[in-house]
Amino acid sequence: MPSEDTKERIAKVVDVTRTFLHYAWIPMIIYVGFTRSNPQPSLIKCVAISIFSEYDFTNYYTQD
Repeated sequence: MPSEDTKERIAKVVDVTRTFLHYAWIPMIIYVGFTRSNPQPSLIKCVAISIFSEYDFTNYYTQD
């Protein structure tokens, strides 16, 4: 039977692993998508699209 110290270490490792996976899951999926797609998209272009897709620029181009 494991000692209390061993149980605490295992619990800490599980907690750190869960936190790491929680924050690393989506970036890992994006990375795999970039590296496995054909043709590979430009990272700068994809970041720019994701940033500017949040804004609505239609008002800037219309004449009132």
